[in-house]
Amino acid sequence: NRKPGGTIRYSEYKLALHKGTHTYQLQLRPDRRNTGAQAVKMPDYIGEVLPFRYVELEGYKETVKEADIVRSSVHYPFDDSASSFESSDSVLNAVWNLCKYSVKATTFAGIYVDGDRERIPYEADAYINQLCHYSVDNEYSMARRSHEYLLYNATWPTEWILQSVLMAYNDYLYTGDLRSAAHHYDDLKAKLLLPLREENGLLSTKTGKQNKPLMKAIHFQGDSLRDIVDWPHTGGFGMVGNGETDGFVFTTFNAVVNAFHYKALKDMAELASALSKDDDARLFSRKAQETFDAFQNLLWDKKRSVFLDGIDTDHASLHTNMMALSFGLVPPDKRDHVMAFIRSRGMACSVYGSQFLMDATYMAGDADYGLSLLTSQSDRSWYNMIRAGSTITMEAWDNKYKPNQDWNHVWGAVPANIIPRKLLGIEPIGAGWTTFRVRPQIGTLQWVKGKVPTLKGDITLSCDQDDNRYRMCLVVPANTRGTVELPVGLLKNARMEINGNPVKARKKDDWMVSPPLEAGRYEIIITRE
Repeated sequence: NRKPGGTIRYSEYKLALHKGTHTYQLQLRPDRRNTGAQAVKMPDYIGEVLPFRYVELEGYKETVKEADIVRSSVHYPFDDSASSFESSDSVLNAVWNLCKYSVKATTFAGIYVDGDRERIPYEADAYINQLCHYSVDNEYSMARRSHEYLLYNATWPTEWILQSVLMAYNDYLYTGDLRSAAHHYDDLKAKLLLPLREENGLLSTKTGKQNKPLMKAIHFQGDSLRDIVDWPHTGGFGMVGNGETDGFVFTTFNAVVNAFHYKALKDMAELASALSKDDDARLFSRKAQETFDAFQNLLWDKKRSVFLDGIDTDHASLHTNMMALSFGLVPPDKRDHVMAFIRSRGMACSVYGSQFLMDATYMAGDADYGLSLLTSQSDRSWYNMIRAGSTITMEAWDNKYKPNQDWNHVWGAVPANIIPRKLLGIEPIGAGWTTFRVRPQIGTLQWVKGKVPTLKGDITLSCDQDDNRYRMCLVVPANTRGTVELPVGLLKNARMEINGNPVKARKKDDWMVSPPLEAGRYEIIITRE
């Protein structure tokens, strides 16, 4: 295809041949856009790179053997054996392989970038990339470098400024290392955007409080921030449909922005506490509670049982409700209502927004709906990326939803972290994996098995089920401790055994929690009566 459109590129190179047998190393031409002032440059010792799937050789008269043409590829050191996943669903397996490889392939710049079109780091891309990279390889340096770069090279969306705090917290949670947070503490406090808060407990970019001192404090070179919610917005790019915001209504007080603000305050309180900055920890916790209360009092529509996009609108979007649920803003008595609304909207968000849709879905314990999204074969699915012919996740669900997209955006690789973190349910609880939780939500899958890398060693898990029995095999590595959490419904009229010994699990919300499991191998069997 000589004219693929958008930023999916076709290139032609003519080689001057020399007499005799020679090896020709193709020298790729630099692209004007991804070598601009803000782009991350490729080092001279590597040279230019180009993502591609097909090569066609023209004008060569001799027989071409498979070994005659060699692809040179560039990526950050990557251990393909560090993680694994397989299940009884072939579509899910294909999606996992696509997303895992996407993480590996897009490390070529040595820092998280938004694909190859611009090669510019953005907080939203980096946040998803961080979670994905942690989930598929035992590697933490590249995420930290990307995060610290973005602290001083901030981009324009309001929510993405706040995501720097989320990245800092993830860095601490997954590594247990506080040195980065301690060194950049004042910069992280600035990223909370506290000067934009109003007395009602909500943050706003529309009340005239943006100024040069704030922009300087957050290291943003522009004049003001803009709320984004999702991308692209309605219209623009000649795309089909109404954009990826589910009709979100932008008002003075943006519910999505404030969901991120709440999450950033909660995470910053944890960091402050770990750094023994107790006064700050109390301050951030108090402000988080104020925002939580404002969400309930000012944004909750009692008649429809949904959260509204803002104080001055009666519109409720998928984005407001999925962000609220994924970040802990939905009390238990409202969760079923919010989740019902989320299900009614389907995949009415971009590949970026899908991170928070999937987090919300599994937060609500809706494993069947989560699996249906992961294995969907609609044109708004990860399988559609494979069907379209890409071997790296796309910037958008399909060309028609963003005709200028490229086919190498790792922010589209959300299942690379959702499958280990939510479907297998393996997540750190104590910083540096001192403790962790296993909350598998396999839905209707007959069996799954996977390996998740951690600082303490690999955690391996397999689950299989039929009408009468649910069986889990878990390996807990040394120097850590895990607990298993299973849906209450799974244990109804059933008995649990761990390594052949009957166990009574305690109830916690909608989950049954096992006793702490020290390093070792465990077989957990639930037999239904």
